[in-house]
Amino acid sequence: MKGPLECLSQARFGIVWGAIGSAMCCYDASVKYAKSRIMFKKPIASFQLIQNKLAWMLREITKAQLLAFHLGKAKDSDKATPEMVSLGKMNNVDIAMKVAQMARDIHGANGILNEYPVMRHMANLESVSLQGTHDIHNLILGRWITGISSFE
Repeated sequence: MKGPLECLSQARFGIVWGAIGSAMCCYDASVKYAKSRIMFKKPIASFQLIQNKLAWMLREITKAQLLAFHLGKAKDSDKATPEMVSLGKMNNVDIAMKVAQMARDIHGANGILNEYPVMRHMANLESVSLQGTHDIHNLILGRWITGISSFE
């Protein structure tokens, strides 16, 4: 990854991994909360919709980890391109934001309290999503796929 996009690509590469950390923290907090929050005389972790959300979160985090690992291997062998980093950043921030939103849902009204890490991660993820929006990343990927730039 050499050239004018190097600095931006390095920052985005860090975000690829940081987004996973945020998602994992939200997931871990949700599992802990769901096991301890009692409703109708049983933990909400026993409810089908909560289990479905937790399973979805784990699946998406695992996919994000695999993408980041693949990107890291490409970077270690000097085969990573700015477009690959852009794809990883867009994907992992998107997944992490959805995980954080789902974690907030699991926490209910408590999800917005400082007592739990969910809202802090939601705000942080929102800020990094602005460092190259989905639209910009899709334009970068579109140029990479087609070889034709849609912007100048």
